[in-house]
Amino acid sequence: MATQTTEPLSGRRDPAALWRGMRARRGDRIRNNPLGYLFIAPAMLLYVVFNIWPIVRGLLMAFTDYRFIYPDSRWDFIGVENFVEMWDDRAAHDAFWIAFKYFLMVVPITIVLALLVAILISRVRHGSAFYRWVVYLPSILPVAVSFLMFREMYGLKFGFINTNLRNWGVENPPNWLGDAVTALPSIAAAHIWILFGFPTLLFLIGIYNISQEIYEAASLDGANGVQQAIHITVPLLKPTFALVAVLLLGVLGTTDPMLILTQGGPQKSTHTIGFHLYQIAFQLGDLRLGYAAALSLVLGLLSAAVAALVFRWSRS
Repeated sequence: MATQTTEPLSGRRDPAALWRGMRARRGDRIRNNPLGYLFIAPAMLLYVVFNIWPIVRGLLMAFTDYRFIYPDSRWDFIGVENFVEMWDDRAAHDAFWIAFKYFLMVVPITIVLALLVAILISRVRHGSAFYRWVVYLPSILPVAVSFLMFREMYGLKFGFINTNLRNWGVENPPNWLGDAVTALPSIAAAHIWILFGFPTLLFLIGIYNISQEIYEAASLDGANGVQQAIHITVPLLKPTFALVAVLLLGVLGTTDPMLILTQGGPQKSTHTIGFHLYQIAFQLGDLRLGYAAALSLVLGLLSAAVAALVFRWSRS
């Protein structure tokens, strides 16, 4: 009887290996195709012009006495004179301190509030998409519109807040934006409302990626919701905490709220470093863009140092 012979399995080509080889050769052809670089050239050009070049120009400007109204001496190199002047500039020191206080008001509360709201939304079984939309809505509104809305709400005579306080029996409600004591916290409260939506979604993503088996095991061991949040959710969200903290570092140099609501007042209580360097560059005197660039460089280095500490903490 004739028997059918089959080729040994070892002599066959593995289909998966053959497919991987074909993809690798195709990837090599794509990477080595000069036409591909032609397609990405417009995007790279825009990135260099609007991202890389402004950074390089700002670094160079920080070591010059660049004054906008004196075009003949804009790029005269002066070394570290801007930084020496900054060391003795009392107004800059005060502006840095106010910015630091504002940062401490906004960032920790934003992170805690975003985490709490994210935990609550993650436990909603039906309609969680609606709550995610509501939470994120302030983040997509124009910043100017949001702060103008709060300016009307903080109005002394006809503002929404003071009108309700009078209805509740408060005869002399605070002048929220006109008092040096309440101006900075009032701006911080408005900024927190605008900011906390995006960190909430980041925390939600982190919570959804935590295995439910961990929570089920904790429940079997008798852990309640608060204990699960403290001992499971918060430790496992450590990378998300680091990401959120770094994204919120821009609050240190914020300028928009002060420009829209208080113009640095009253009594310079909201005169942050961002508002200070904006005035130096675009409003005061001979528009000292060089000195403003030096202030921005120091602010950027401080933010980078804080970001490095946060990332180191997240890896520990």
